Amino acid sequence: MRKKHVVVLLLLVMILGLAVVSLAGEPDPTGAKTLAENPQAPVDYVWILVCGFLVMIMQAGFAMVETGFCRAKNAMNLMAKNTIDFVIGSLAFFVIGYTFLKGADVGGLIGSGPLFLGGEQYDVGKYLDFFWQLVFCATAATIVSGAVAERLKFSTYLIYSAVISLFVYPVYAHWVWGGGWLSKLSFGMGHLDFAGSGVVHTVGGMFGLAGAIVLGPRFGKFSKDGKPNAIPGHSITLAALGVFILWFGWFGFNPGSTFNAHHLRISVIAVNTLLAASAAGFAALMVVFMKTKIYDVGMMLNGILAGLVAITAPCAWVEAWAAVVIGLIAGVIVVVGVYGLEGLKVDDPVGAVSVHGFNGLWGLISVGIFADGAYGNYSTDAPFATGLLYGGGAGQLIAQVIGACACALWAFICGYILFKIMDVIVGIRVSPHEEISGLDEVEHGGSAYPDFYSRKI
Repeated sequence: MRKKHVVVLLLLVMILGLAVVSLAGEPDPTGAKTLAENPQAPVDYVWILVCGFLVMIMQAGFAMVETGFCRAKNAMNLMAKNTIDFVIGSLAFFVIGYTFLKGADVGGLIGSGPLFLGGEQYDVGKYLDFFWQLVFCATAATIVSGAVAERLKFSTYLIYSAVISLFVYPVYAHWVWGGGWLSKLSFGMGHLDFAGSGVVHTVGGMFGLAGAIVLGPRFGKFSKDGKPNAIPGHSITLAALGVFILWFGWFGFNPGSTFNAHHLRISVIAVNTLLAASAAGFAALMVVFMKTKIYDVGMMLNGILAGLVAITAPCAWVEAWAAVVIGLIAGVIVVVGVYGLEGLKVDDPVGAVSVHGFNGLWGLISVGIFADGAYGNYSTDAPFATGLLYGGGAGQLIAQVIGACACALWAFICGYILFKIMDVIVGIRVSPHEEISGLDEVEHGGSAYPDFYSRKI
């Protein structure tokens, strides 16, 4: 038996071993029992589903941003990759990903339970939670498409999308949101990430960094002396539209993470989300202006996204002034990150690593600094999260730093291993000729704009 067959067999045995169908619970597939026990449940269900719908439409925002920041000859390919994240990701998450995330905890590392939302998971509450977690998973997956844009084979992207949704995202999310080891740290309240600065954005951003490193830069990105060359995107209009869609969807992403319509803290979360994005957009615009004397619209747009990413972890636990500070710092980080990666000859066409990876880490750390002690951990009955500036000591900050390091290492190492293995086995990059021609033509047999652009390197 070939080695690759042995590996596949072992993986299947591991999955089936973890996915033991349990019928011990009493699932409620009709919702009658749930409604009898909690007459207010419909309000919460509608709230969570509507917020989930907003998060799902964020996929369109990512597609617009990435396509606008890249060249027209790759527009169709980027649309395909952002779409396939939901197509493949939904199925992979349905098969076993959700169980790895929210199943019975095994050693603080992974969840176990039924396959295919069967057994005890055939329950209105579980299905509600599945949908919510799925749209977050798809967001993490689609971040990577921007970092590896314009040179990754579509066939290898299919494999990547399945792996991150089946295993990489669910396992780390279990550590934080599924009762895993990070949530049980003895420092502070354990590692906290309210809506996913780490679970969603750092995972996607650091996985994307690994992909960009393994792939190497686009043809023509760096000159012979190592200096970066600008490769302008084809439509700042699409990019701006994408940012507005994402900003709007983020009001589902963050307030919806209360998972309870009766937590009136949602108003605080919404205001913090707005202010951090605005502050970060302003900071990014000004930092680049001081360097270039140009008001860079693209960097301003990425600054807004950076602020949204950074506030996603602390949004429920900070005051408005802190949200502004968090956003201002995020705007600086994204600019430094973009220029810093170019200095290291890492080609990230849309700034995904700086926006999501670096600012996801900043968002996690900021919880330990700015949490004001006014809100608990998803429950008004839980102890309140208190950071360093509000007399909480260093405990929560330590928990946040541990989680940030674990997240960055897990995502980067998983990404590097996966892309390296695929590169050795099948090759992950298109040929120079195909890259110059554009992925739309060679991968999809057409063009997003067949009558309106000429090819340029």
